[in-house]
Amino acid sequence: MDSTLNKNMKLPYLISINRLKSFTAVMAVLFFFGSDGFAQKEKEENKKRKTYKELNAEAYPDKEDNLDGTFTGVNNTVGFSVNEPNPHTTMTSTAENEDIIGRWNITMDKDGKEAPSWLEVKLSGFKVLTGQFVGDDGSARPISQVNFENGKVSFSIPPQWQDTDKDLDFEAVVENGKLRGRIHHPSGGTYDFVGERAPSLKREGNPTWAAPIMLFNGENLEGWYADKDQNQWKIVNGILTSEASGANLISDQKFDDFKLDVEFRYPEGSNSGIFLRGRYEVQIQDDKGKEASSVLFGGVYGFLTPNEMVAKSAGEWQTFEITLIGRRLTIVANGKTIICDQVIPGITGGALDSHEALPGPIMLQGDHGPVEFRRIILTPAK
Repeated sequence: MDSTLNKNMKLPYLISINRLKSFTAVMAVLFFFGSDGFAQKEKEENKKRKTYKELNAEAYPDKEDNLDGTFTGVNNTVGFSVNEPNPHTTMTSTAENEDIIGRWNITMDKDGKEAPSWLEVKLSGFKVLTGQFVGDDGSARPISQVNFENGKVSFSIPPQWQDTDKDLDFEAVVENGKLRGRIHHPSGGTYDFVGERAPSLKREGNPTWAAPIMLFNGENLEGWYADKDQNQWKIVNGILTSEASGANLISDQKFDDFKLDVEFRYPEGSNSGIFLRGRYEVQIQDDKGKEASSVLFGGVYGFLTPNEMVAKSAGEWQTFEITLIGRRLTIVANGKTIICDQVIPGITGGALDSHEALPGPIMLQGDHGPVEFRRIILTPAK
C-alpha cells in the first residue's frame, strides 16, 4: 500500500483520539469542581431536613423519646414495643380506655317498648376516642369524639332523619363490663338503656347446609306475620305484594347461618329492604345508574358498600343470592358478586333487636315503598 495513503488514513483516527482526550480532560475538571458544589448543596439541603427525633419531639413534646426500646412517658399503657421508628406505629390505648373501646349492643326502654341501638368506640392516634352510632332508625353515624373519664362516657351527634336542630346526647357509665345510661333523643324524649359487649360471631370451619326451605309458598301468608295491625301484604297472581307503605312482614321461623335466594321487583322511585336475622338490612331501592353506596341498592345499610351498582330498571325482576355466616356476608346481585365475604360490624337502623348472638327471622321491609317478591328460598346451616 502507498505510504502517503496510509498516513492520510491514520490522520482522522489520530484527530478523533486527540479530541476524545481533550473532552475527557474537560469533563474531569468540571466533575472535580462541580462535585464539590453538588456536595455543598447536598449538605445545605440536609440541614433543612429534620430528623425523626426532631419531628417526634415537635409533635409530642410531653413524651419522652426512647426509640431503642418501648415508647415511654405515657402512664398505664397496655400494648407493644417497637425497636425502630415506624410511621405506622402508634400508642395503644390506656387500661381505662379498654373498658369502653369496642362494639356495644344497646337496648333502650322507649316508653315501655324495647328499641335497639348500637355503638362502636375506637382509638384514634394516642388518646382520642372516636366512634360510630346506630339509633333505632337511620344509618350508622360518625362520632367525632367520645368523652370517657372515670368510667363515664358521653358524646353528642347531630340529628339524622328527625325534623329538629337538637343533637342526640348520650351519657352512660361502665359498670361490671356493661353500659348503663340515658339517651336524650333529638325528638325530645329521654330513654334509659343498657348495653352489652357485641359477640364476635366467629365460626369454626365451613357450615354444612340443610335442605332448602320455601319461605313463600306462592299461595298465602302462611309462615309470616305483620308487625302492625294493618297488614297491606297480599298475594296477587302468586306474587307476594305490598302496594303501599305499611307493615313489615316477618317470618315465623328464626335462623342462624343461611343462604337466601330471593327474586323481587319494585316500581320507579321505590324503597324496600330485606333484614337478615331481623337485624341487618340489605337495601332494595330504585338506584340504576347511581354510584354504589352503603345506603343504596345492594348495600348493607350504612355499613357495607357494593363494589358496583348493578340495579336494573324499575319494573324488572331482580335477584339476590345472600350468604350469611356469623358476621360474614356475601351478596350476589343480578348474577354479580357485589359484596364478598365482608364483616357486618353491627345492627342497622330499623332492626328488630340488638341480640346478635341469637337466631333471628327474615323481615321484608314494607313501611317505605311498594315492592313484590315471587321467590324466597332459604337454606339453613345444620
